[in-house]
Amino acid sequence: METLAAKFYKKRDRVPVDFKRYLHQKIDWNDRLIGIKGARGAGKTTLLLQYIALQLPQDHQTLYASLDDLYFTENRLADLADAFVKQGGRFLLLDEVHRYSNWSQELKNIYDDHPDLHVVFTGSSIIHLDKAKGDLSRRAVMYELFGLSFREYLELVTKRSLDAITLEHLLEDHVNHARNIVKILRPFEHFKNYLQYGYYPYFIENNATYPLKLAETISLALSADLPASHDISYASIEKIRLLLHIIAESVPFKPNISKLSERTGVTRNSLVNYLHYLEDLRVIRGLHNAVKDIGLLQKPEKIYLHHPNLYIALADTNSNIGNMRESFFINQVAVVKPVSYIQDSDFRIADTVFEIGGKDKSSKQIRHLDKAYVVADDIEIGYQQKIPLWLFGFLY
Repeated sequence: METLAAKFYKKRDRVPVDFKRYLHQKIDWNDRLIGIKGARGAGKTTLLLQYIALQLPQDHQTLYASLDDLYFTENRLADLADAFVKQGGRFLLLDEVHRYSNWSQELKNIYDDHPDLHVVFTGSSIIHLDKAKGDLSRRAVMYELFGLSFREYLELVTKRSLDAITLEHLLEDHVNHARNIVKILRPFEHFKNYLQYGYYPYFIENNATYPLKLAETISLALSADLPASHDISYASIEKIRLLLHIIAESVPFKPNISKLSERTGVTRNSLVNYLHYLEDLRVIRGLHNAVKDIGLLQKPEKIYLHHPNLYIALADTNSNIGNMRESFFINQVAVVKPVSYIQDSDFRIADTVFEIGGKDKSSKQIRHLDKAYVVADDIEIGYQQKIPLWLFGFLY
């Protein structure tokens, strides 16, 4: 434990606290067992360390450990928790839990055996409590940390504090919301950069090499995170890589499962499972029809890359602005509301339809609908049923 503590102190002392993610204030930190999942690079470790630095005792009562540490090759997590509690420990923060083979069962035991211990854990976006060993779904409160919203990206690069807007308020009063923001900054000075490299916080390190690092991060998620959560062979992982390559060349598209199965050399059921894995890793996003049940083997109506940066990292020849606009809209809105496929337009949210396009996009396609909006790029401020695309980046 002494070695883990020494590593923890170094990490805690280096963590920046001037910028905090949207999820920090949404989590009820009073719960005894809290889980935070998210894609690689989303900022889960930083979120944990900021919580420690700003809100927890800076003494023996607090311990942070990453479960991919070599310490856990010879030591059990449950034994660490037991020893920690005996020494007066109250707050145990565990990073990368999916890298520890028996994490869910031992967390369940820790929760049951130590009622005065508060545990916060992070893991890959691919973990599902309802499928994990032990009945954690009744014990843990789960959150997901998504990548940076456009609002958060602007806060990082401009050092300005900007408030989030609910979708309901945005639709009701988008003109005044846009006007108030444009008084402070020029969104188009930053919007193109965000689409290319602004989704994950590590763009700060070097935005020129960001696409390469993003591609490497996805490769690592496939080779390390996926096998840690599913019983899957190396050959199957290579098939998933091939599938991702095919998808990246084609998105957005309506998947033909038979043809994709033929091209990848896998069965239909395996292919649908592979699509689910890529969705869980937050690499692709499948849109479904709102009126259909989404079963385990239900194919999506349309497939997109999960966020716009992926078009640069994985599909540079397919990175036209139309694809990136649609990907941006789904990515930002889906954090707060489910987005579904609709036959005669682009997207549907509840009973409202949205058509995405450039500044000259007309409302011709949606004129016959009662609740419908044109979401237009290249405009700072909208008018009536026409809303600027960038403003949907302020939803979280």
